[in-house]
Amino acid sequence: MSKSTGSAPGAWIVVSVCAGLLAACATHVRGPPPTTDVDEDRYREDVRVLASAEFEGRRPGTPGEDRTTAFLVAQFRKIGLKPANGDSYLQQVPVVESTITDSPTCRITGRGAERSLVYKQDVLLWTKRAEPAAELSQSELVFVGYGIVAPEYQWNDYAGVDVRGKTVVVLVGDPGRLGTDAKIFKGPTMTSYGRPEYKIEAAARAGASGVLLVHDSDAGALSWDVLTNSLTSPQLALATANEGVNELTIEGWLSNDAAKGLFKDAGLEFAGLASAAARPGFHPQPLGLKLDVHLSQVLRRFNSANVVAMLPGSRRRRDAIIYSAHWDHLGRIGGASGDTYYPGAADDAAGVAGLLAIAQSFKHTLPPPERTILFLAFTGEESGLVGSEFYVAHPLIPLAETVADINLDRLHIGGPTRDVTVIGFGQSELEGYLRETASLQGRELKSDPHPEAGDYYRADNYSFASAGVPALVAMGGVDDSARGPIWGQAQLDDYYAHRFRRTSDQYSDAWDVRGTIEDLTLYYRVGLRLSQTRRFPNWFAASEFRAARERSRDSGD
Repeated sequence: MSKSTGSAPGAWIVVSVCAGLLAACATHVRGPPPTTDVDEDRYREDVRVLASAEFEGRRPGTPGEDRTTAFLVAQFRKIGLKPANGDSYLQQVPVVESTITDSPTCRITGRGAERSLVYKQDVLLWTKRAEPAAELSQSELVFVGYGIVAPEYQWNDYAGVDVRGKTVVVLVGDPGRLGTDAKIFKGPTMTSYGRPEYKIEAAARAGASGVLLVHDSDAGALSWDVLTNSLTSPQLALATANEGVNELTIEGWLSNDAAKGLFKDAGLEFAGLASAAARPGFHPQPLGLKLDVHLSQVLRRFNSANVVAMLPGSRRRRDAIIYSAHWDHLGRIGGASGDTYYPGAADDAAGVAGLLAIAQSFKHTLPPPERTILFLAFTGEESGLVGSEFYVAHPLIPLAETVADINLDRLHIGGPTRDVTVIGFGQSELEGYLRETASLQGRELKSDPHPEAGDYYRADNYSFASAGVPALVAMGGVDDSARGPIWGQAQLDDYYAHRFRRTSDQYSDAWDVRGTIEDLTLYYRVGLRLSQTRRFPNWFAASEFRAARERSRDSGD
C-alpha cells in the first residue's frame, strides 16, 4: 500500500499498518490493558542493521536477501518462536526475475504523424512473459477510458469494441474520482477497480496484446520518478508452469505529457475525452494510431523466501492472527555491481523491526495468547506483492481459520500523535476494536484524507483482503501531540516527496521514535484482544471483500 526515505531530526515517516483487528462491538478482555515492553534501543538497532550497507538494499535473489533472511531467522529463534513451515522458518517462493537489457524502442504512427517515445522520460515498458524478447508491430491503439468491467456498477468500458490483438490506452483510478457524482462507484474513494493491476488484468481478459496506462499522480498513481526507480530495476513475478503466456505482450505507463501528445496526433482533445470517460455511456474510441514496441530482457529463475515464525496458541491453535511486514526493498542501483543502494529504512526496515518487537512482546505475555500468532516477513512486496500472493495461495494455516492480518509497512517515525489514520475506513467490523484500543491511549480514529490514492490496495494486506481475510490499514496519525496537524502533514508530504523509494531513505540516530513505540503498543494490544475471543470478524455488508470471506468460511478453505 502506499503513495506513489533516513530522515531529519523530528521527521516523520509514515506507516502503513494493515490490520485485521477484530469486531465493531466490544469483547470483554480479562484484566487491565497490557503494555508491550518494547525495547527502544533494540528496535533502533534492528532498523539500523536492516538498512545498513551490509544488507545492500535487501533485494530478493542477492546476497542482501541471504543476510536479511538469516538475520530474521536468528532473531525469531532468539525470541523463542517456533518455525511455522514444519521445521523451517522459511517458505520458499519460486520467482522469475526479468531485467531489461537495453532501452526499449517505442514508436507511434498514423494519421500522418510519427512519434518516438523516450524510455524513462515518456514511457515505461515491461512484460510479464518469461521470454527473452517481447514486441508489438503495428498494434492498433484504442482508448477504453478507465478500462473497467464492473457489473455491480452497470459499467463496461469494453462494451461494443473488439480489442483482440490491439493495445488499449487506459486511465488510472476510478471514474468517480473527479467527485462530480458520488453515485459513480464510490465517488472519490478508489475501489479495487482503480488499481493499475486490475486494468492490466481486464485488458488481458478482453484479449488485448498490450496496455498503456496514462500516468496521473492526482488519480492515485505513484510519482513518475518513483515509478521509474521501481520499474526500471529487475522485476519479480511468481514462476508459473505456462511461463506467463497468458499475460499481455507489453505493459507500460505513458507520461501525462506523452499521452496528451498521442491524443493530439489522433486529432482528439485529451481532457475532454478523459472527462467523457468518467460518465456513464462512454464508448471506447479507436485512435487511428499504431504502436511498435521492442524490448529485450534477461531472465533468472530462483527461489526467494518468506520468513515465517509462530507462537502457538494456548487454547485455539488452529486460529491464526497474522502480523506481517515485507523485508525486501529495491537493492543496488545498477545491479549487483552498483555502489549506491536503496536503504529502505522506513520502507520497510522499520516495519520488520516492529514485527520483531511485537513478537518479543507476545513471547513475554502472561497468560499467553489463546490463538496462534503468526509472524510473516514477506519477499517481493516491491514487485507486486509477490511473497504475500504466494502465501495466500499456500497458507500455513487455512485462510478460513485466519482471523486477521496486521501489516506493518512504513511505520510512523516521529512523536506521539492524537490520531490514528484508517485507510479504507468503513470496510470492516475491525475498526471497533481499533477504536476502543486507541481510546485507551487518548487517541481517535480518522479516515484517510486521500481516499483517491487507493493506498488500501498497495501493500501486502491486499493479498489477504482479496482472499477474504479481514485487514484493516491504520497509520500513525498526523496530529502531532506537540506541534499539531499542519506540521505533521508537512512532514508526511516531505517524506513522500524526498525519501520514499529513494536512496535518502536512511536510518538516523536522530529519529524520534516515541510515536513509533506508541503505535507498536497499539498494534500489539489489538492483536492481543483478537487472541482472547472466539469471534471471527467480518467485512461490512457493502465491502467488496465480504463475499470472499463468506465463501472461505463456508468452504473451510
